[in-house]
Amino acid sequence: MNRLDEYLAFAVQVAVDAGRVALEHYQRGVIVELKADASPVTKADRGAEQLIRERIAARYPDHAVVGEEYGADGRSSAFRWIVDPIDGTKSFIRGVPLFGVLIALEIDGQVDVGVCHMPALAETVAAATGLGCAWNGQPARVSAVSQLQDATVVMSDALMLARRLGDRWARLEGDAGLLRSWGDCYGHCLVATGRADVMLDPVMNPWDCAALLPIVREAGGHFTDWTGVARIDGGDAVSTNEHLQEQILARLRGV
Repeated sequence: MNRLDEYLAFAVQVAVDAGRVALEHYQRGVIVELKADASPVTKADRGAEQLIRERIAARYPDHAVVGEEYGADGRSSAFRWIVDPIDGTKSFIRGVPLFGVLIALEIDGQVDVGVCHMPALAETVAAATGLGCAWNGQPARVSAVSQLQDATVVMSDALMLARRLGDRWARLEGDAGLLRSWGDCYGHCLVATGRADVMLDPVMNPWDCAALLPIVREAGGHFTDWTGVARIDGGDAVSTNEHLQEQILARLRGV
């Protein structure tokens, strides 16, 4: 087993265990607090991230960690775990199952391992550089749809997209074959598994993006910011199959 195999297997197991922490609170009337940026957080978010951090510290004590709820640990390392304990907290709060545990490993500045575990759906999508992408243990690939009018386009927030894109959003709505709001990490995993063709996110943080980049890439697709750069700190994100990327980027630019 090479090291990426090892890191991927570790990340999958930890994501599943963190998902169990989330499920202990799911659909049970969770208490919601607001963070400084007005985004919601629950005891489940914090508990899941604590478990992830404890597991990483026990297995890889020299590795750095940054997470949505507890920030960066300040450690300097070529290995950095990037964690979102519950991506889709608003869905989680409302009892909607489209949320996931995101765990990624960045090595020397490149994200090489990504796991998205969706505990309420019993789905895990996982990938590592050169090892491909798997959906519940089976190979996952993006779709072969080549024209936007035949594509299923999913999104996280229609109102935010409309505010940011203006008339371009109306054009994109008219051009897409099917438009649905299956948001957050779930939408990007739909692209990676060929169940959707494009996913649009107008606002993203590194912990939202990190696990998804290798997942979509290893499934044969593209995960980039809205300028087409494969990165996790661009502030927005779009996932596509290999055929639709330029069509979508042109719509985002207003071409």
